[in-house]
Amino acid sequence: MANQLNSEAIQQRAAGIRLACFDVDGTLTDGRLLFTDDGAEIKAFHVHDGQGLRLLEDSGITVALITARDSRIVRARGQDLRLKHVYTGVSDKLAQLKRLCTDEAIALSQVAYMGDDLPDLACLQSAGLAACPADAVPVIRDHVHWISAFAGGNGAARQFCDLLLAAQHKTGAITARFCLP
Repeated sequence: MANQLNSEAIQQRAAGIRLACFDVDGTLTDGRLLFTDDGAEIKAFHVHDGQGLRLLEDSGITVALITARDSRIVRARGQDLRLKHVYTGVSDKLAQLKRLCTDEAIALSQVAYMGDDLPDLACLQSAGLAACPADAVPVIRDHVHWISAFAGGNGAARQFCDLLLAAQHKTGAITARFCLP
């Protein structure tokens, strides 16, 4: 598949996206699982990625997090970002994605999905626009339309969000909101 940020095919796919779904571990984080001595889990999220997810939501593109791990931290991050669709402990990500599409009346062709490893493969193959971080496993890199220049947890999701927003001609209005009057 292609991996050209400005390619016409990527832009066309991105222009029709209504739902952007993201894996968490290895996509929104660097993939490391850290535990304290008492067994509490620790994750680090990049603030730029969070801003990108919020910009999508504020621009009318629904955002969903879908992760196989049952994680209180992911639920808290989703709440922090005011995301309505945060699914943790999901054993069949494609089934969850299809349920979400049915609930929101969105076709799979209108879904962008970003993931980094085998549990994401079926979603990536089904989505209208499939993406992964630069450090995704090779089989995933072989099955996506677009690969970020950044590693998971280091701005990959933000770069993907920016691509979606640019393709939908929303970047100017977003930037204007943050400029001085």
